[in-house]
Amino acid sequence: MATDVHRPIDTRSAVRVEGLTRSFDGRPVIDDLQLDLKKGEFVALIGRSGCGKSTLLRILAGLDRDIEGTVLVPRRKAVAFQAPRLMPWKKVWRNVLLGLPGKPERAVAEQALTEVGLSHRSDAWPKTLSGGEAQRASLARALVREPDLLLLDEPFGALDALTRIKAQRLVGELWQRRGCAVLLVTHDVEEAVLLADRVLVMDDGVIAHEQEIGLDRPRDITDPRFAALRAGLLERLGVDTAAEAA
Repeated sequence: MATDVHRPIDTRSAVRVEGLTRSFDGRPVIDDLQLDLKKGEFVALIGRSGCGKSTLLRILAGLDRDIEGTVLVPRRKAVAFQAPRLMPWKKVWRNVLLGLPGKPERAVAEQALTEVGLSHRSDAWPKTLSGGEAQRASLARALVREPDLLLLDEPFGALDALTRIKAQRLVGELWQRRGCAVLLVTHDVEEAVLLADRVLVMDDGVIAHEQEIGLDRPRDITDPRFAALRAGLLERLGVDTAAEAA
């Protein structure tokens, strides 16, 4: 069993995974998987429920080390989950600093909260935040770690449609400003095409297909090329787009 989690040897890569296998009760959920992410690349990972997407993200985050194979990731990485996981007994700015080494100043949290448009809520208690505000606080907590790799596990899944659009736009802006590599796990194919440079389809524990998204930014969901990419990926997932259109 090999569990290598260090800065990549290839300076052009942010992530390199070779021969990764993760089994539960003898059944491989991830089976000899290969994966490469370039520095500064935005990659979306889609697939049916249970295909191993979130398991892969947890491994890259260093939260699951019971693996076989090689996983090379940056030392500076951060993860944001669908549930913001804010501590209810700590004010927002203290939640942002949670887990940072040493004794970081409040100004560090304030800077990250300003970046996500939440500086006016820094003294609020988590229970008073809206869903979108809580997710922005979670993103701020990731950003204070100055990550070279940002891992997002369905961070918009629990948001209403309007808040989701705003959150997607914010993540796109943060990625362009920060320049870190991003791996977004999502069930939303439209979201994947909207945000990513490359979309990976996971099936039976491996990357079964990859699709380059060669569209200029900002992207227009009414563009026929956008619709064609979305339809192709949906078909890869077994969705009958003709029936969907009807």
